[in-house]
Amino acid sequence: MKTVKETLLERVSCRRYEREPITTEQLEFIYEAIRNTPTSYNGQQFSVVDVDDQNIKLELEALIGQKQIKTCSHFMAFCMDFHKIKEGAKAKGIEMPHIYDTVDGVTLGIIDASTSMMSAIVAANALGLGCCPIGYARTRDQKEIARILRLPEHVMVVCGLAIGVPREHNDLKPKQPTDLMIFRNSYPQSGIAEQVIDYDAVVTRYNETRSGATTDNDWVAHIISYYQEAMKYQMLEALRERGFDCDH
Repeated sequence: MKTVKETLLERVSCRRYEREPITTEQLEFIYEAIRNTPTSYNGQQFSVVDVDDQNIKLELEALIGQKQIKTCSHFMAFCMDFHKIKEGAKAKGIEMPHIYDTVDGVTLGIIDASTSMMSAIVAANALGLGCCPIGYARTRDQKEIARILRLPEHVMVVCGLAIGVPREHNDLKPKQPTDLMIFRNSYPQSGIAEQVIDYDAVVTRYNETRSGATTDNDWVAHIISYYQEAMKYQMLEALRERGFDCDH
């Protein structure tokens, strides 16, 4: 197993996988890491649908449009989930407040699901496996994804994760420098633009010289293009479809 330093500082996304499945022991370790994720109130406002059925993976791949879903050993859908606690409250005769109809409730679920996915990523990478978060699992047709995964009301996919035996090892992408990402005591009042432009140049050079396919992408304009595309997403409608009707 990799060291903590190797696991955290050498992590890269993997989109190409070998045909061999991950082992039962490896999967159990990932499950236990997910189970031990810290959550708000210890409420565990998340659940995971682990898909290894190839037919279901093909359905999801056709909908979401990411080929690594069909080629990975396991595709995990990390969901915010208030269905379980709602069922528990019903069984105990306790009135369930509509926490899922508040921005704070949705935030709870998204944070818990996202943190649990990071637990899975760390565990998988420690085992030498490859994985790739798939945000498009959130932005595609949530109604159809819910049908495929048979999700009840008040359960919604936040992100997907492909896991498998890696067939590739990509270059480590340059991240923002520490002094642009971590601020001590207060947020800086000046100098951000200059540092961002410097980082933008680093990313541009990386994209031009990395192994495999190269591009002329910078960082700022490239990320802005994703934001422009994301402006088309109807996420409020998707939330309401899944039973999260935020009014405050």
